[in-house]
Amino acid sequence: MENDRHTLIHGPLFSRRIPLDPGNAASRISAYIYGNILVLTALVPVVTSDEHVGILVVLGTTVSTFIAHSFAETVGDSVRQRRAATMSDRVRELRNSVPILSSAVLPCAILVTGLLGWLEPRTAQIFAEVVVLVRIGGIVFVIGRLRGEDPGRASVVVAVLLTLVATTVVVLKIALSH
Repeated sequence: MENDRHTLIHGPLFSRRIPLDPGNAASRISAYIYGNILVLTALVPVVTSDEHVGILVVLGTTVSTFIAHSFAETVGDSVRQRRAATMSDRVRELRNSVPILSSAVLPCAILVTGLLGWLEPRTAQIFAEVVVLVRIGGIVFVIGRLRGEDPGRASVVVAVLLTLVATTVVVLKIALSH
């Protein structure tokens, strides 16, 4: 048990040598897509200025989503397992939710360039939005790798389609909630 906890806390989030089991891999991919869609949903309606580029909005959305997602997954897992969640279960769900946090890193770094004046704030925002869309579509290649498949033309088509679906989801979320 202690060794499992140590591995959960200190082991790699993803390793080519030690592949994730399908359940954890699926959970992380789900968190990755969810996090990216919510980052994009936070980015799109932000009105940028020289002083406000939306970093706090993106960070707040990401951190609150990470906490909510980890909690919800832990509760859901306890129902699936028909027992109370253990510390190991909680740590596993926190680790599986890390892709939500990673979804904000690159967009926030890009937004910082707008804050520092290296890019116009609106240009930085658009660039950050495009990067998130590319990240969402790119998950197709990660999924293929987890399945042991080589990328091909079909992967590119599916990536583009996934990006279009994600864009539609974001537009609908913004239209319905803002």
